[in-house]
Amino acid sequence: MELTRNDLFNSIKEIITQSRLRVFRAANSALLKSYWQIGKLIVEDEQQGKQRAAYGNATLKELSKRLTVEFGKGFDERNLNNMRSFYSAFPIWYALRTELSWTHYRILSRLESEEKRKFYIDESIVSNWNSRELQRQISSLTFERSLNKPKKNKISTNIQEYIKDPYIFEFLGLKPDHKFTERNLESAIIDHLQKFLLEFGKGFAFVASATYCN
Repeated sequence: MELTRNDLFNSIKEIITQSRLRVFRAANSALLKSYWQIGKLIVEDEQQGKQRAAYGNATLKELSKRLTVEFGKGFDERNLNNMRSFYSAFPIWYALRTELSWTHYRILSRLESEEKRKFYIDESIVSNWNSRELQRQISSLTFERSLNKPKKNKISTNIQEYIKDPYIFEFLGLKPDHKFTERNLESAIIDHLQKFLLEFGKGFAFVASATYCN
């Protein structure tokens, strides 16, 4: 069966896209493993004794200088510390999910509990969160809020427990620990929309709602 020009284009596009995806995944996996192994070596070196640990920071600084001369950017002292934290948080290589990037793991390594890290790893993969969205979810305490959800078999008379998910309005500048009326929220949302539209410059008009103007 003869392919149309559009079918031919789409077929070639799919081949190129899948090929690039395989290359990216392979490169990402190799990068993660190299950083994990570097972190492992640093941690093991520091654990050789209290005296070694005492001047660990000086060792990292010297190591950073030599690696930067040899390999260029990417091996400054801060990133070496990130690699150390990465290994400390994820000491088992085969348990890592290589679908996530180094930036994801850099953020995840700062979390204090294994349970919390696992939660955000699973959610990042299922929901396809990029690193910026992952950071937003952590900042909005998604894990902590998930712990407060009622169990399915639990019977409660509290209507708040039947709300599937609370809305997150941090972009409105509202304090998360404060209760708001519907009118408060409406006013804040409309103010935000007005400022957003004004960013486009001329040619855009904003008409406030009747309830907002009263």
